[in-house]
Amino acid sequence: MTSIGAFGSARSARPSGSGPEVSWLDVLDGGLLTTVQDLGRIGAQRYGVPVSGAMDPFALRAANRLVGNADGLAALEITLVGPDVHLSEDVTVAVTGADLAPHVDGAPLPMWQAVRVRGGSRLSFAGVRDGMRAYLAAAGGFAVPRVLGSRSTFTRAAFGGHEGRALRSGDRLRIDAAPVPAQPVTRRLLREAVPRYGHASSLRVVLGPQDDAFTEDGLATFLRETYTLTPQSDRIGCRFSGARITHRAGADIVSDGTAFGAVQITGDGLPIVLMADRGTTGGYTKIATVVTADLPRVAQSAPGHRVHFVAVTVAEAQCLLREQEQILDAISESAVEPDSAATVYEEDSASALLAGAFTAFAAALGTTTAAGARAAHIVRAPMPGLVVSVLVSPGEAVDEKQPLLVIEAMKMQNPVRAPRAGRIARTLVSAGDTVDTGRPLVEFETDRQEMGTPHDG
Repeated sequence: MTSIGAFGSARSARPSGSGPEVSWLDVLDGGLLTTVQDLGRIGAQRYGVPVSGAMDPFALRAANRLVGNADGLAALEITLVGPDVHLSEDVTVAVTGADLAPHVDGAPLPMWQAVRVRGGSRLSFAGVRDGMRAYLAAAGGFAVPRVLGSRSTFTRAAFGGHEGRALRSGDRLRIDAAPVPAQPVTRRLLREAVPRYGHASSLRVVLGPQDDAFTEDGLATFLRETYTLTPQSDRIGCRFSGARITHRAGADIVSDGTAFGAVQITGDGLPIVLMADRGTTGGYTKIATVVTADLPRVAQSAPGHRVHFVAVTVAEAQCLLREQEQILDAISESAVEPDSAATVYEEDSASALLAGAFTAFAAALGTTTAAGARAAHIVRAPMPGLVVSVLVSPGEAVDEKQPLLVIEAMKMQNPVRAPRAGRIARTLVSAGDTVDTGRPLVEFETDRQEMGTPHDG
């Protein structure tokens, strides 16, 4: 098993085969939105309680299998900007889902495989490369209280997970004891099975249950046009913009149950894919349901991501699900030589091809991309949204990661942070402005200006 972390520290790795030991994860920085999730609150919908759970169940299950856990144990769901955490004891971890460039004590952490991290190590994420949500599993699982049979966080009702909310600095999570195998083993997802999310997807759907509520032209539009994910999306649903889908006689129906992946068409004629925190029932027509095997594609989409809906049969959807289960079952386990445990490498995940598309997003949130950090003089909007407040003024000195302004997007207020320390030259937007992705927000003084040297030209 690959083993990294705490290089040069006095702590020695616990001997293989020793008894189970409880460990702790201490949160130094909670990231943008990091919550405890499992596979959801099954059986509580009859009481009006949403299922919640992982937005990308495949990635969560894979992370758990990689570290030897049962599929449904609690892990961390990490959205876009990862946390900074400290691990108290030796623990086996796996990071799956979105590639947010995980590192342990500055060393790249391989994704989609089990890694033994030494006690005293610091796990952080350098910046988004591909996808939207990463999953961090630890052998033994995170020991937060069960609520209605699940450890999943439902933030809107403030229950489940860790105190019903996203993690923040100062939080401490217990990791349940897990036995250490006498012989080192490594588990990894087959390289060819590792997902590549990109920025455009075909989403396979089974039509219905109310596809007869739409005109022939409406159905054709749904399956022909390309739709774009909007910032007005969250764990309840992913809202898309594009060509309007026409109803025969209105969008309202007698409320009925909602499924994970149901494609709801409200009165505006635009699709919303219902996700993990969806309501238990809904009173709008549902034209189709995204097949289970393609739910990760929706969960890993960021605003601006384009999708095309493709109709398949129930039999085809079941075949796709069986193929996905076979991928999980193929997670291999093999013994490795002890000398190879010191090897640390980074997976070749074509990240260099994807990093450029996320540069603006990563810079605006004060993170660094894996393509390399450079001292940016212009901070740009990471996504479309509304500027809620501007927190700095020209001439003001700011620290690295200090909030510069706040953009409301994806139904959240997102601080845009300084990518480096420096002095503000100009603010280029005001509170109340609507911005598109990439729009300049704040200009830093150049290095020469900060040193008092006149700028050439």
